[in-house]
Amino acid sequence: MARTKSTKHHKSKAMRRTLRREAPSTVGLLADEQDFALMTGYGTFAFDDHTAYLQQVDGLLRALAAQGLHTTVALFDPEDFLEFCRATGIDPDTAESRTRFTAEVATCGASLPYTGQPMDSLVPLLINEAVRRATWEYATLLLARLGNCAECGEDIGRESLDRASRLVTRLLEQAGPGSHHLVCSVPVEEEQLLAVLHAERTAGEPVHLTEAEGAEFVTVLAAGIAVESTGGVVLRTTEPGAPDRLHGWRLHRGRLIALSAGEVFSAYCTDADTGEPVSPEPGVEYCPGFEIEEPDTHH
Repeated sequence: MARTKSTKHHKSKAMRRTLRREAPSTVGLLADEQDFALMTGYGTFAFDDHTAYLQQVDGLLRALAAQGLHTTVALFDPEDFLEFCRATGIDPDTAESRTRFTAEVATCGASLPYTGQPMDSLVPLLINEAVRRATWEYATLLLARLGNCAECGEDIGRESLDRASRLVTRLLEQAGPGSHHLVCSVPVEEEQLLAVLHAERTAGEPVHLTEAEGAEFVTVLAAGIAVESTGGVVLRTTEPGAPDRLHGWRLHRGRLIALSAGEVFSAYCTDADTGEPVSPEPGVEYCPGFEIEEPDTHH
């Protein structure tokens, strides 16, 4: 009888271990030292040194990975945490509240899968992810509040998104084969919106890009088109055995205007802060932007 109970007990523990390996984990990370300082005001928060805290988080992540667990690292923002606690009516000075907020952030906030990155790589990656998401959300809200065109009645935001999508598709099609790195910079209201897009193309094949990056890039470009902002787009194409090619366009009244080779060179070889010339990058060709046919716009 005792042996039967013991066997069942060991079998139960084995089943729980199996389930544990299939249950994902989420770890909230205070990436910024100022954010960390805000959390030290809570009595139930056990840390008082940011460097030591990061070391402990790193150890936790490594331990979870050693168990074969999938772990998501979520950016923990103390201000958003306090707002979450107020909205849900929970006490912010408890470990349970921090756990609930971390789970919320992992679902709809800035987060990354842990794949063994060292902490000095993970922290900037997570911060960049937060900036990227904030930029996308800002541009999306801007487009949503523009309303309809007084002349034609069309939704300005939707039409701008359609135009931006077509422009990006044409640009990448005309760029040809290679690894393409696109950057779109748009000053809108009091914000400087920046989006990055990576795309791969093999000769004779369609363009391959990530759905998230593509949507974010198109949304930022659409915001610049919709409000007729200044700004522009630069393209860097890399192919094996050939110099990198740099092309550029500027936004003017909602349209992308190709830059000359001289304008591209000047933009890349001038210090943005001082206006002083800087040395051209070796192994790079400064090329004119190519014309991108697009339909006339009413806006």
